Amino acid sequence: MKLFYQTHSPYARKVLVLAHELGIASRLDVIHHETSPTNPNATIYNVNPLGKVPVLVLSNGEALFDSIVICDYLDNLHDGLRLIPLEGAERYQALRLQALAQGLCDVGIKLRWEVERRPEALRYPAYAEGQAYKLDQTYCFIENHIALNGRTTIGHIALATALDWIAFRKLSDFSSQQRLAEWYQTFCERPSMRATEYSGKTHD
Repeated sequence: MKLFYQTHSPYARKVLVLAHELGIASRLDVIHHETSPTNPNATIYNVNPLGKVPVLVLSNGEALFDSIVICDYLDNLHDGLRLIPLEGAERYQALRLQALAQGLCDVGIKLRWEVERRPEALRYPAYAEGQAYKLDQTYCFIENHIALNGRTTIGHIALATALDWIAFRKLSDFSSQQRLAEWYQTFCERPSMRATEYSGKTHD
């Protein structure tokens, strides 16, 4: 299987961390591709009409996207404990946490456009402030309402890779949320995280 990847994408990294946690990372041929809404990558558009990574290309040539779909597919390729629980409250807690983490990434990307990537004359400070507020509110919600201990699920992987991307981009500070910050620091020491650290710059 080929995993079209980007070394500074939180969505792509979530997939690769999950593969490491499942012990199947060696089955993936990881190929880095730069993507940008202002600089189309023909190879990626050929397999994903949205022009985004990650994309998992199967041995039969079929392409799977996005990260949620790919993670679900990979979690069916092993005989161990599922990282996406199959049923009950545990399943929906994991999926909700993944949704929160996905939202952190989505909002963080919007914030970064307003404070860094968009030409300065076209930036809208009120919009940036609104996105920053969403990040802070999500940190508070996780700190006060989400149990982070227990067995690792897709939710934990999504959250760790999202927070580490926010730290990598220096977008927001969540250190005041002590329980969240301590959990994040501990999770980042896992071999799966150490093997997939962010690198590179955006190419527009």
